[in-house]
Amino acid sequence: MQKIHTLKLLGETLRQARKDQGLTQEELASTCGVGVRFIREVEHGKDSCHIGKVLIVMQMLGLDTYTIPRGSNFNTENKS
Repeated sequence: MQKIHTLKLLGETLRQARKDQGLTQEELASTCGVGVRFIREVEHGKDSCHIGKVLIVMQMLGLDTYTIPRGSNFNTENKS
């Protein structure tokens, strides 16, 4: 699990997940129902990206999203 505190870091994480799955930006965009430009902007940490679309991309890449209070000892294992 990685702490993501900037859009740039989120974009880098999504880009790495996409590459790990052997997907091109075009393939991911098509699967998610978004444009290739959107995928590029997310991967570069553009701050005006729509969060709803970002969440769709994360779902398609098999990434979960959690909100965890700072300082808590939260374990994401076996959570759904």
